[in-house]
Amino acid sequence: MTNTITRAGRREWIGLAVLLLPTLLIAMDLTVLHLAVPHLSADLKPTTSQLLWITDIYGFVIAGSLITMGTLGDRIGRRKLLLAGAAAFSVASVVAAFSPSANMLILSRALLGVAGATLMPSTMSLIRNMFLDPKQRTVAIGIWVSGFSAGSAIGPLMGGFLLEYFWWGSVFLLGVPVMVILLIAGPLLLPEYKDPHPGRFDLLSAGMSLVAVLTVIYGIKQVAQYGVDVLPILSIVVGLAIGVAFVRRQQTLEDPLLDLRLFKVRAFSTSLITYTFGIFAMSGTFLFIAQYLQLVVGLSPLEAGLWSVPGAATFIIGSNLSPRLVRRIRPAYLIASGLVLAAISFAMLTQVDVSSLAVVVIANALMSLGFGFTFTLTADMVVSTAPPERAGAASAISETGLEFGGALGIAVLGSLGMAVYRSQVTAAMPAGLSPEMVVSAQETLGGAVVAAGQLSEPASSALLQAGQVAFVHGLQLIATFGAVGLALLALVTVLMLRHIEPHTSSEAEEAHDIHTVVPRVQAEIGD
Repeated sequence: MTNTITRAGRREWIGLAVLLLPTLLIAMDLTVLHLAVPHLSADLKPTTSQLLWITDIYGFVIAGSLITMGTLGDRIGRRKLLLAGAAAFSVASVVAAFSPSANMLILSRALLGVAGATLMPSTMSLIRNMFLDPKQRTVAIGIWVSGFSAGSAIGPLMGGFLLEYFWWGSVFLLGVPVMVILLIAGPLLLPEYKDPHPGRFDLLSAGMSLVAVLTVIYGIKQVAQYGVDVLPILSIVVGLAIGVAFVRRQQTLEDPLLDLRLFKVRAFSTSLITYTFGIFAMSGTFLFIAQYLQLVVGLSPLEAGLWSVPGAATFIIGSNLSPRLVRRIRPAYLIASGLVLAAISFAMLTQVDVSSLAVVVIANALMSLGFGFTFTLTADMVVSTAPPERAGAASAISETGLEFGGALGIAVLGSLGMAVYRSQVTAAMPAGLSPEMVVSAQETLGGAVVAAGQLSEPASSALLQAGQVAFVHGLQLIATFGAVGLALLALVTVLMLRHIEPHTSSEAEEAHDIHTVVPRVQAEIGD
């Protein structure tokens, strides 16, 4: 039996504009942090471990909290949770801006992660409920994904300007006015949605999901950075054991925190894997590109931001063009095409040297275009699988994949790239450096630049060149991993999703019950 779908009207599209604000903020926060890394490195003097924690603790905490927050939004109301998170994010942003030490900045970034975990599943699930027509929903998600690109374009420009004239902490204050606008406009323009029969909220499951994610990621991070040791391996094993216990608990609960039946749908699980690993490859590389533009090519933060705009523009093009193309072309082929284009751009990055600005800018633009196609369509598949009353939980799973992939990409690929950097810069370091300069140069490229500025010629040029060459070699290594991985992922996507037809119809969706939706999707893809 089918139901008549109410197409979204003016109020829903205006509400979508409000829902773009959190996506703008998340992207701005990430991109300006990458630009601020050289400046906060000089001021706070973090170790390599602290610097990686500063960049990825936000994503780690979000990844561990999203499932809890998504399910909480289904129960108390998505708009209510969104507005509460916006207020908390504003406060945490101010704390981060005025952090006096690296450890304080890590703590404030963790608090931002808790607040941020309320934002993304709330916005995505509200879109799921506001846009019931499949065609309209795909367009709405394409626009919503564009918010990340707009934020990644605005962030470097605004962040670059602030870093030119103010201290590094000023970039965190960009989020405050964005959240204030959301707090004012949200109650006026956004409807409230929640599960009318939510059941009991399982606090034990919420705690288990957080601990499992954090302990596994911590262990992987330590192994990637310092090698195999007892403590990180034990952390991974404990995290996996808690994760297994979490899954088994969900199977026994009448109202599970995570509905595992969604993973039986091939379209859901394959899209989630593609989404997660695409973000994994992109995040680790973007961190190196931001530092390459400033510390290798020698651009100012504002100039680096301007050269990042082409990538943001092509991402917007890809994310808004894909809803039109998917009406004529099977989603599997569009998603795979985006992955292949991104793989080509990664292959281009394997050929960069210390003066390859044009290659990096072109590769960044092609990568963003490809991911614009991929992320829009995979996000749409993930969220459209679930019934409206479980949209928050499904959105949380999608965003968990995004944040987990992003944080893990920074941790693993970042650690691998920095391992290459430390090894090569140590071998090529000129003689006569003080022990403090040696340690600083080994920790980060920013530290090598600062140390080189304190030396006279020819030692200054020798250290600077050694650091830049070593950093480029690290970028080349992670780009090689990305190119191979994305090419394989494109093949898997075609094999698993090739039976899904183009979006040629806007027929009414069937009854919004998970027992109806899952078998229908399985039958559609020939499972």
